[in-house]
Amino acid sequence: MNEINTKIWMHVIFSTKGGRQLITAPLESRLQNFIHDQLLELNCPIRIINGMPDHIHFLFLQNPKRSMGEVVRKLKANASHWINQNKLCIQRFSWEPGYAAFSVSESQVQRVYEYITNQKDHHERETFQDEYRHIIELHGIVVTAP
Repeated sequence: MNEINTKIWMHVIFSTKGGRQLITAPLESRLQNFIHDQLLELNCPIRIINGMPDHIHFLFLQNPKRSMGEVVRKLKANASHWINQNKLCIQRFSWEPGYAAFSVSESQVQRVYEYITNQKDHHERETFQDEYRHIIELHGIVVTAP
């Protein structure tokens, strides 16, 4: 067997620096399209991207020839550069240094897709901080305060 056969769905979340509400309605779809195109260039087919003014979620197939860290670094750096270069935000745009990334079982892809689709409704009831804490706990990650 000489070929690489993988199908690893990834749910990735990252937020704006300081949780600032920088992803405005006029920027949102443009940013989603930009990230979509960036993921395709990285050979990471995307299923969905959605978010809120302070964070984004996306679901894509991981390219087995690239690390998750490499994919996220490129996405964040390229998106920030593109936003700032094109003056698409009223202040300097940047992302928090961290991110969350979780593999998604094929049987759960539709459920995660629907969760990402319904971000706006979901956040009428829960803050991003609570959502993030809940997702981290669901995946068995223990985070200790600094």
